[in-house]
Formats: sequence, C-alpha cells, structure tokens
Amino acid sequence: MTIRNPNRCPSHPGEILAESLEHLNASKTEIARILQISRQHLHGILKGERPVTAVTAARIGKLLGNGPALWLQLQANYDAWHAERETDVSKVPTLHTV
Repeated sequence: MTIRNPNRCPSHPGEILAESLEHLNASKTEIARILQISRQHLHGILKGERPVTAVTAARIGKLLGNGPALWLQLQANYDAWHAERETDVSKVPTLHTV
C-alpha cells in the first residue's frame, strides 16, 4: 500500500476525468452533450477550475461505469486539502467530551 504525501495536493477530479476521456472514442463536445453540461462547464472541470457536483458525479459515474462515489470522494479530498490550508481556524476552539 502506498502512503500519500500529506503535503501534496490531491488531484482534482478533472485531471482524472481528462485521463479517462483520452481512452474514449468521443470528442469533448460529445462528452459534454452526454453529460448534459456545456462544453465550457466540462472544460472548467477538466482544467480544475470547476468542482464536480453530486449531479455531475452521478453522470460521470454512469458514463464511465464506476459510480458517483469515486468522483465525489476525489472532489472532497481536493476541497478538504485546500480548506485545511486556506481557512483560518485559529479562533475556533476544539471541544472535548466529558
């Protein structure tokens, strides 16, 4: 089992999707049509500029046959990594149970 470096940003799901789409015999325009999103929306995801929402994850999961959970988990990992580094939580106390 490989241990991931916690300092390395997880891949945006768009990067993984871009790699997956390379193996399909369809243009990005056709993929966008199948996913029922605009080409601009798809390109935003592929560039890592737009998130994969639950609805889009369901469609990508159906298209690729691997379900929505994978795509949602990839997005959650990406978002959590950034939130942990970009959000000031210094004034939020940690509460403990008694």
